Amino acid sequence: MRCPYCGSRKDSVIDSRRSKNGSSVRRRRQCLKCKKRFTTYEYVERIPLMVIKKDGRREPFGREKLMNGILVACEKRPISVKRIEKLVDDIERKIEKKQTSEVASKDIGELVMRGLHEIDEIAYVRFASVYRQFRDVGQFMRELKTFLR
Repeated sequence: MRCPYCGSRKDSVIDSRRSKNGSSVRRRRQCLKCKKRFTTYEYVERIPLMVIKKDGRREPFGREKLMNGILVACEKRPISVKRIEKLVDDIERKIEKKQTSEVASKDIGELVMRGLHEIDEIAYVRFASVYRQFRDVGQFMRELKTFLR
């Protein structure tokens, strides 16, 4: 590791800890030259995951994009960011278990819908209204009836 302060490549690891979900290792380091401390994270290298959009385009999977979509649906609702992060982690884990390099955006959307259904009714309906692209109130009402069952 290169020290972010002086650029030296000589450091020692002071402390190592696994993340709660076991997907990364946090290492606290100290530069042997300038004696300043810094933190690094170690992750398992993953195969880039591509999302197949409705129109056939492919784009790299973005955790931030997924998180932002869920945050918009949960805006002004009593849902903690920690709970939303857990949902995003769960969705990522389910996608990774498929062991594929491509996933359809509709599959991701369905995972979000299931997760929000368990967390908050209003967030679920908000996400569904954008995800399902309702064209009229009738479609919206059918989705609500399905949800209420």
